Amino acid sequence: MTVRELVLKVHSRCDLACDHCYVYRHADQSWRRMPPLISEKTLRQVARRLAEYAGEQRLASVAVVLHGGEPLLAGPARLRSICAELTRALTPQTELDLHIHTNGVRLNRAHLDVFREFGVKVGLSLDGDRAANDRHRLDHRGRSSHGRVRRGLELLRLPEYRHLFQGLLCTVDVANDPVLVHDALTALEPPRIDYLLPHATWETPPPPGRPGTPTPYADWLLRIFDRWDEQGRPVPVRTFDSILSTLRGGPALTEALGLAPGGIAVVETDGTITRSDALKIAYEGAAATGYDVFRHGFQEFAEFAEQAEHAGPPARRSGVSETCRRCPVVADCGGGLHAHRYSTARGFDNPSVYCTDLRALIEGVAERITERTLAPAVTGPGELAQARLRLDRALLARVNTELADSADWDDVWRLLVRLDSDETTAPHLDAVLSHPYLRPLLTRSPDGTADLPRFMAAATAAALRAGVTATLRWEQPTPLVHLPTLGTARLSRPGRVQFGVAAGDFRVRGRGPAPGGPGGSAVVLSGWRPLAALPLGQGPPLLIDDADPYRDCFSAAVTPLLDPGALDAFKGRLTTAYGLLDAREPGWREGVNAPVTTTITPLAPGAGLRLGSCGSGALGVATDFEPEEFVRELPRLGRRARLAALREVLDLHLPGSPAGRLLDLASEYVGRAAGPSPRARSARALADRVLTELSALPPRELTENGTYLVDQLRSERATLHD
Repeated sequence: MTVRELVLKVHSRCDLACDHCYVYRHADQSWRRMPPLISEKTLRQVARRLAEYAGEQRLASVAVVLHGGEPLLAGPARLRSICAELTRALTPQTELDLHIHTNGVRLNRAHLDVFREFGVKVGLSLDGDRAANDRHRLDHRGRSSHGRVRRGLELLRLPEYRHLFQGLLCTVDVANDPVLVHDALTALEPPRIDYLLPHATWETPPPPGRPGTPTPYADWLLRIFDRWDEQGRPVPVRTFDSILSTLRGGPALTEALGLAPGGIAVVETDGTITRSDALKIAYEGAAATGYDVFRHGFQEFAEFAEQAEHAGPPARRSGVSETCRRCPVVADCGGGLHAHRYSTARGFDNPSVYCTDLRALIEGVAERITERTLAPAVTGPGELAQARLRLDRALLARVNTELADSADWDDVWRLLVRLDSDETTAPHLDAVLSHPYLRPLLTRSPDGTADLPRFMAAATAAALRAGVTATLRWEQPTPLVHLPTLGTARLSRPGRVQFGVAAGDFRVRGRGPAPGGPGGSAVVLSGWRPLAALPLGQGPPLLIDDADPYRDCFSAAVTPLLDPGALDAFKGRLTTAYGLLDAREPGWREGVNAPVTTTITPLAPGAGLRLGSCGSGALGVATDFEPEEFVRELPRLGRRARLAALREVLDLHLPGSPAGRLLDLASEYVGRAAGPSPRARSARALADRVLTELSALPPRELTENGTYLVDQLRSERATLHD
């Protein structure tokens, strides 16, 4: 375990009396023994220990969350000294990411000025509208906290503080109307919402829902999911985003879901180091470790936490109970929050007390995001290509929404719309948008500062290919400007550049920073290296891309730029390999599983042939590959590439379903069974077994697209003789 986040208790008391609080209202009452306020001595020791650990582990960043109790009780002056000490100690070693979690009752401008000075992100607890919030969040006199929290929120939302707003945390109460709660929170335009299940164990179960409702918490959250989806998902919701991520094979985004280790340490106001605060709901001392910052470093704590994670019977050393290990949604649920698994009889070796709800929630989300009807893309390569182009355009439209306020973006967007609106230039835009190494930039949330030059270069490439006249200006951070699908321009220096495009050619001019001169020095084009192409007799030439800065998406190292001799040798090998494949398998390009390769990237010797993780159309090939190896491997990779391309644009099965793995295996084995390999017979037997397993799955696991593929594989298998 690596500690990447520290929850630092700066005050151990609270000005609210929330009846669902895990610190004050559950089994562990250690807060009573803690100093109300962290001392200067303890703070300095925490900062020193954490800085030592960050340096030893070479951590790029460390998050510190100022917590309580209620941390605002420390007051603005004390909070400033805490932030200053942490900044002084940690910034020489790592990037410090400061946060605070507060109930917001006391939040005022003095606090916010401190947070602005140190870049402290503010997370705030609010359970919805006044009625929902006041079910639990009352002060010690029984008075509502809602109005005071809203006043603090209004300050936080002011333009001068808005960038500090991290999001809202809402504890679920199924007695509240979920849609009213969600609408009240989204009306505040938070950067993020996190819905938290109330802390509970098998000994202290959560409040029940209405009689006859077996999954009240799943039902409540799914009503919010439907509302959120209906609204166009205007704000990230961490619980939903985490489920959507893991269902598609990505990481969990919260410690409450998923199998990834948390990497969190907690330091109390007296300097003791504990595990997750949530464990305090289980029993007195559940979070205790016996470690403190005066006698121990964070490395010792991390080793202890690692051993504790893997202690116990082999069946649960994976971190979840045997029941969870057999569950089809374990990768998405991860057994739920560790604290919620506790029982007196079996400790934490149980499913979550919310097990039934978590499974219903995950399966409910999976069902809602699955399109079941048969799509034309699954029936033919041409339709699949068109579906991918539509996806590229949808992704580009999202980028436009994200970057609309960025300087220089309007010029790019007008050019892209102009190219897309003309049937003679649209294919050239398509060629750039579908370039596999542009796909990662389209799919992730764009950062205007970092990503704008890349989009400018892509638009320049599209204009060059289309032969139109255009002028694009932007701040170029490096001397190399790679124009996707075309080549790399080398500038004399970074700076403000202007690319003038006309009749398939371009000119560069600009100004760059230079020592001693306020105007800077001229930016000029000092070199141009075009990408090579490999003509193949049939179809468009293949691009040999050894220069794109985003090409490193294979499970093997890419080569640096090839010199002319090495490039010619590589092209010669490829020409031989494709010729051999044409001779042995005439018409292979017309097959439904034929690889639709547009771009080949040279890989380090010994890497063989690989598909990239960036986008369809990319093939990585080792510079020392043998043509026979190419002929043997390319059809197999074609099958994998087709499934990957289909999954980009449609649903073959419920997310997280075992049908996904079985489809992959069935396609692989049927492909091997058709080849001349001496192991073809065993591959046929394996194909039969996997197809039988697919048939035994519940019908809802496969969509009509998945069923179409399975039928296609069965037909293909039937043509093979045993």
